[in-house]
Amino acid sequence: MEKRLDEPGVTAETVASGGGALPPHIAGDGRGAGLTTAEVAERVALGQVNDVPARSSRSIGEIVRSNLFTRINAIIGVLFVIILIVGPIQDALFGGVILANTLIGIVQELRAKRTLDQLAIVGESRPRVWRDGERVPLRPGEIVIDDLIDLGQGDKIVVDGTVTTADNLEVDESLLTGEADPVVKHPGDPVMSGSFVVAGSGAFTATRVGREAYASQLAEEARRFTLVNSELRNGIDRILKFVTYAIVPAGISLIITQLMVNDDDLPEAVRRMVGGLVPMVPEGLVLLTSLAFAVGVVRLGRKQCLVQELPAIEGLARVDTVCLDKTGTLTEASMDVDEVLPLASDVPVREVLGALGAADERPNASLQAIIDACPAPEGWVRHAVAPFSSARRWSGAEFAEPSGERSAWLLGAPDTMLPPGHSVLAAADSYGTRGLRVLLLARSSRPLDTLMEDPAAVPDAVLPCGLVVLRQRIRPEAPATLAYFADQGVTAKVISGDNAVSVGSVASSLSLPGADSPVDARFLPEDPTALADEVEKHTIFGRVGPQQKRDMVGALQSRGHTVAMTGDGVNDVLALKDADIGVGMGSGSPATRAVAQIVLLDNNFASLPSVVAEGRRVIGNIERVANLFLTKTMYSVLMAVVVVLTQVPYPFLPRHITLIGSLTIGIPAFFLALAPNKERARPNFVGRVLRFAVPAGALAAAATSVSYFYARSVYDDNLDAETSAATLTLFLTALWALAIIARPYTWWRILLVLTMGAAFAVVLVVPYLQEFFQLQLVGLAAPWAAVASAVMAGLALEIVWAQDRRRKTAG
Repeated sequence: MEKRLDEPGVTAETVASGGGALPPHIAGDGRGAGLTTAEVAERVALGQVNDVPARSSRSIGEIVRSNLFTRINAIIGVLFVIILIVGPIQDALFGGVILANTLIGIVQELRAKRTLDQLAIVGESRPRVWRDGERVPLRPGEIVIDDLIDLGQGDKIVVDGTVTTADNLEVDESLLTGEADPVVKHPGDPVMSGSFVVAGSGAFTATRVGREAYASQLAEEARRFTLVNSELRNGIDRILKFVTYAIVPAGISLIITQLMVNDDDLPEAVRRMVGGLVPMVPEGLVLLTSLAFAVGVVRLGRKQCLVQELPAIEGLARVDTVCLDKTGTLTEASMDVDEVLPLASDVPVREVLGALGAADERPNASLQAIIDACPAPEGWVRHAVAPFSSARRWSGAEFAEPSGERSAWLLGAPDTMLPPGHSVLAAADSYGTRGLRVLLLARSSRPLDTLMEDPAAVPDAVLPCGLVVLRQRIRPEAPATLAYFADQGVTAKVISGDNAVSVGSVASSLSLPGADSPVDARFLPEDPTALADEVEKHTIFGRVGPQQKRDMVGALQSRGHTVAMTGDGVNDVLALKDADIGVGMGSGSPATRAVAQIVLLDNNFASLPSVVAEGRRVIGNIERVANLFLTKTMYSVLMAVVVVLTQVPYPFLPRHITLIGSLTIGIPAFFLALAPNKERARPNFVGRVLRFAVPAGALAAAATSVSYFYARSVYDDNLDAETSAATLTLFLTALWALAIIARPYTWWRILLVLTMGAAFAVVLVVPYLQEFFQLQLVGLAAPWAAVASAVMAGLALEIVWAQDRRRKTAG
């Protein structure tokens, strides 16, 4: 059982050894040591359980419904039923394609769900709850009404409750109320789920759990798995709206025309009508987008990267500025004491440090290094404590020493505890220039509670007694990761709470630009415009407070930057929340992990390039396949317009459209959507797609129309021969478009295009397939005219593509 040093009777060495009595602040609160096993079972039976689990993915039912019951599936489903009624079965092949697409989407998203859920269990916060006199970590879903829950710095509050005990407890409720200042909590005060502890410790009793904890519902709903709210998805939604507007009038006109021109053969008219409507629907575009995201989740999951909001994969690929917290990101969270330098001969510095370490139940990385180097002394009894605060940048405690003397001690940043120009600061800076972290041990002449109320009084109230020099370990993967960002045009800015000189030294060892001119954030302007100028100009910032981190992220965003923020401490939470993409470390505080969109569970900074690469793969590949699907929609709509205006039978049956669509779009798009792609993400997704799809669709429709009408002049009322010539033209033009979209060529992409062409050739030469697809080239004139039309359209398409490339290069 974990122990806590608080009032007389529990000594430092007792805490250090793990023995002793139940902490007085728990044992003496009138509630005993939490609920018993029987009491828990009783509440579980009554349903008084926190049964709203954190969801990193959609439920199985939601996945099935979202993939099956779509607008596109409804349209295709109605057309499928119509064809089943009039026959033959080969004209209903498009229904099988839709069914296969839906099943693939469900299976892939279920794989992603399984990966996300497994990672979420590893990465979720586990509150410490008192049960049967023992403090045990539980999953949030295991908490019941009246549970006594322990609180410490960085802890996320997972249910609503009432404070039972408070030891300088400060709670940040900004995620719920928008108020930036921490709220001091006293016994009897309420706490809400979704807030987190920034300083102090205590305990609270759960009063509202599960669906009654409204704030918890809001927090989980905001973080739940989603496939929307991204530029890519929003762009596809805009495209689908455009398609809907085009389909409705074209489809109605086509229905009327085909019924008029085929009045002697109603089933044939229905088949031609369906053949015109089916290709207008970009049925695979949404599927492949979801599929690409889902595969990305699985790939990143293998690297212990938890994507808590799916669009974050895409979002990080669009980032142009990444703000890095030094400790825990560029350097490892753990540290080593390099040197203890006494400044007063009559002070037992190591004993005081050992007592301070033993007095803090939840030491941060700096204090943990001191605990490892300075064992807890005997006879020191703590009477008061000032927990570490990012705003104050110091912690402290009051003791009764073995001699009986009362003393108060502070441990923290020298430049915040001493007045400017103090001689000790020069010594501290000399270590900082070597990339070492320095803490000052000082004796206070005033009680801790008065200094907590008035931190500005600290420089006049302390006597420097010693310097603690800590050596930070630079993460081995940091240099390569920073080099990757630099190569990709992403600006890295280091925003740290440490001394600016020390931060600059670490940045210099990593060859970061601007490391020779670090900025002390305490002297940054408060005016938003002036702050944005400074943050854009400089790269390395030290002594940055939690609210300043948030302001600096906002300043960069105000200048049009897409900002990612990394961090692991409670002082990073506000900035992580406001950044476009928040990246937390798995070993970080529960509050940090809760607000981050991406959590690196193995704390491996080198995983970030993998996330960027996945995002670029998704964005680049979906743009490729969107070009193919929108080209098909465009030529289908235009062909419908031509047929309506000329009052002729639609040139294709559904089976022809299924064949062409499968070989030039469906099958190749599946491979292209999952292929590697390192192209940089660019804005205006919809505009770029339409710049290719509109002229490509127009050229395909024009070439097919020329071939079709020429065939009608060659053949004497032979609709099958006319259809075969038009099908050949459309296939060759669409295959040419595929060959362009597949660039730059690799061996497998060349093989993919050639395989699709060979498959169509097999259909043309195998008698059974000729009959099945109702395709037969008659004579030479019309087939060669069909090839010539396709070649002319392909050459024109090359010009369109070249102009688009020049535009992108110039941009």
